[in-house]
Amino acid sequence: GLTAAGLVAVAVGGRPGRGVTGDAATTVPSTAADGLMPVALRATSTTAAPTTEPPTTTMPSTTSSTTTTDPQTLSEPLRFGSSGRAVGRLQDRLRELAFEPGPSDGLFGELTQQAVWAFEKLALGVPRAEATGRVTDELWQQMRTHDPIRPRRSFAAGQTSADHTEVYLPEQVVAFFDNDQAVLISHMSSGSGEHWRETVTISPGEYRNERGTEPIRLGLMGRSITPGGVYLFDRIVAGRRLGALGAMYDPAYFNYGIAIHGAENIPLEPASHGCVRVHRYIGERFHQFIDRADQVWVWDGEQEPEWIGQQPPPFDQIDPDWTDA
Repeated sequence: GLTAAGLVAVAVGGRPGRGVTGDAATTVPSTAADGLMPVALRATSTTAAPTTEPPTTTMPSTTSSTTTTDPQTLSEPLRFGSSGRAVGRLQDRLRELAFEPGPSDGLFGELTQQAVWAFEKLALGVPRAEATGRVTDELWQQMRTHDPIRPRRSFAAGQTSADHTEVYLPEQVVAFFDNDQAVLISHMSSGSGEHWRETVTISPGEYRNERGTEPIRLGLMGRSITPGGVYLFDRIVAGRRLGALGAMYDPAYFNYGIAIHGAENIPLEPASHGCVRVHRYIGERFHQFIDRADQVWVWDGEQEPEWIGQQPPPFDQIDPDWTDA
């Protein structure tokens, strides 16, 4: 298991400038067949399971103690396709709480809907499948008076790195924190748990095409799992990449080939091959809040992340029956 204290010791020392490191960063394969482990994690890994209780969990607040000066109520619900000043106020309030709705343009589009989903699930505890993306006056009043989201692991308490990311698989939400302050929260879609078998295109520099100069095609098979645990960002790349797990925009890798990245399709349910998909708009912005060696905590809904430590994902295999026909 990987202890939180060990990870903090690595993350504190020698932090490079925040942002994209590009392909010159350490390449981490998406398979453990060769027994490799990310360098940042190798030095802090132990074989002993934690023998003490995990750090006290600070759950997101659901109390309504913060008040605003906006007296407005909603005369009718806001939903996908709505427009006007009320939608603009909704977008402003979501952003104040770090739930990114896209530009405050008064148009209730895909990004605003996903921000409302994220608020329902994380702030109010609405089960993932029951999130509506529909803002009634009751929901609006809860949003207007809700406290900022707090991290489940605290830098001030010595539990995590100053900047860290928390991935909540049951809620399908990802949150980025800077010194225990939420700076970006987004709906996301993670591994579906299903087996897959596909022909994939792999960009130069990615696993299975590390030394190539042109994209290659391969038939691969695997299982779509996003493991819980505690990890470090070890490779951050700008732009569109094609890998064994599919097309990615602006990926930030933290567990071999698993990354947080922008994508075209972010449904309400888990749907990826294992990565953490966010809207492309989010994918173009979250890099400013992360750096290599920042911690990534992933809750799987079954065990505390530090009890799991570092858990490699299921690894893809070459399809023995594949032909590039």
